[in-house]
Amino acid sequence: MRRVRAAAAVTVLSALAAVTGCGGGSSSGGSNESPRTLTYWASNQGPSIEADKKILTPELKKFEKETGIKVKLEVVPWADLLNRILAATSSGQGPDVLNIGNTWSASLQATGALLPWDEKNFEAIGGRDRFVDSAVASAGASDQDPAAVPLYSLAYALYYNKKMFADAGISAPPATWDELVADGKKLSRDGTWALGAEGANLSNNIHQVFVLAKQHGADFFDASGKPTFTSDGAVAAVKQYVDFMAKDKIVAPGNAEYAQNQSLQDFSKGTTAMVLWQAAASTFASQGMKPDDWGVAPVPVPAGAPGADKSTNSMVAGINIAVFKNTKNVDGAKKFVKFMTSDKEQILLNKTFGAIPPVKAAQEDEAFSAPELKVLRDTLAASAAPLPQVASESQFETTVGTAVKELWADAAAGRQVTTESVRERLTKAQQQMQQ
Repeated sequence: MRRVRAAAAVTVLSALAAVTGCGGGSSSGGSNESPRTLTYWASNQGPSIEADKKILTPELKKFEKETGIKVKLEVVPWADLLNRILAATSSGQGPDVLNIGNTWSASLQATGALLPWDEKNFEAIGGRDRFVDSAVASAGASDQDPAAVPLYSLAYALYYNKKMFADAGISAPPATWDELVADGKKLSRDGTWALGAEGANLSNNIHQVFVLAKQHGADFFDASGKPTFTSDGAVAAVKQYVDFMAKDKIVAPGNAEYAQNQSLQDFSKGTTAMVLWQAAASTFASQGMKPDDWGVAPVPVPAGAPGADKSTNSMVAGINIAVFKNTKNVDGAKKFVKFMTSDKEQILLNKTFGAIPPVKAAQEDEAFSAPELKVLRDTLAASAAPLPQVASESQFETTVGTAVKELWADAAAGRQVTTESVRERLTKAQQQMQQ
């Protein structure tokens, strides 16, 4: 699934947490081949794997022409990527260079499998100060050298169907959650629904409740990295999210089973009026929507005077590029990272994929002044926060993401969702983290 990622199995991650110095060295990959060959696992960024290959292949040919190093490309679906990476860190059967979701950085960093990006390694690609601070902050634990380098930056926005809004007499997109619910009740009629959700997608659940928790003044981990899933703010955040279906009736019950971009498909067909998503323009276009059919606005915040946390309306989303530490071609791998993060490639690739360059100079290109990208860029600069950079982040996605999925299922089935039932599910998730 594009950008919204599947979490790894808890048992697999726990087993790999003790692994150090693994990865690379594949007998079938680039690591044991000529220093003139690299193997690269790219995440699926575009509408399809074939589309990504079509976009990336000419760029890899440019790199080969410049350096003499051939890159063997595999575009890996999001549903498979994390488990593929975890298996590679355990078995050593992996690529030289790979993309990772930035929320996985600290978890994969803890395996010891990825090359640390210390000052020397950053200097080899032009220096750390080329990159936006918030993007680097999402590349590993704050007290360690980053485990990867930012490649594509993303944030969440609210996308809305202009015609459906006009037909309902709504003149502007909602700026607060109260407005969203009020508008949603006007929009949910005649077989259409106001808001799309991906209730069965664990990572998407985490992204949404993380932001709502920040708005409620809560975090899912304390300063020491200990889970605090059952705090009043965390419970209120999860309940608020599920209540869009359970209480407010502005999300279709069937969304509880969505996990593979179905909410985007509903939006593109005009059966859902709003969706919270990361850079969606290329997906809408591929599904037949015209640019004038939809609008984009920042994700809503609570009503009232915003504080530091209340103004948070997105997690810092994005893709990082990493190198397996024991690749036989470290120099070639770093040259490839330098190429992919060069100003020219950053402009081309991020423009094509509808993302924001994490490289400061590339952000200044006029390609990123379009309305959608301006909203995403402003969000990243002013109101996005990184997910917890803790070693157990992937387990957090699994346990809390599953708790939210189960609550969506309750709401879809007409079972009551209460503060007590939410706290019960989050208590179970916290207990699983401690096992």
